[in-house]
Amino acid sequence: MATETTTGLSDHLRGVTVTTLACVGGIVAALASAQLFGVGLEAATSRLSLGVVAVVLAVQYPLLKLIGVDVSEFGVKDNLYVVFMTFTFWFISYAVLLSTGV
Repeated sequence: MATETTTGLSDHLRGVTVTTLACVGGIVAALASAQLFGVGLEAATSRLSLGVVAVVLAVQYPLLKLIGVDVSEFGVKDNLYVVFMTFTFWFISYAVLLSTGV
């Protein structure tokens, strides 16, 4: 294909893959935070759950490499996008879990 990059993924598939992994990573981080730290008042005020987000972010880049995304081509904008999407999905998902007490 003419639109394929050197990694074998088209630009569109690369974007969808990065976005999907970042969003799912944020939700997984929220579920892990709820499992590890609970959903009580102490958990809502604790900053330890941010460590789970950091771990998920650290795991995402090797996963992207494994899938076939060339992360060496990532610029500042791409890295900020991954961090922002992961954090945002974690924040919203964890806030829902904390407010419902699940």
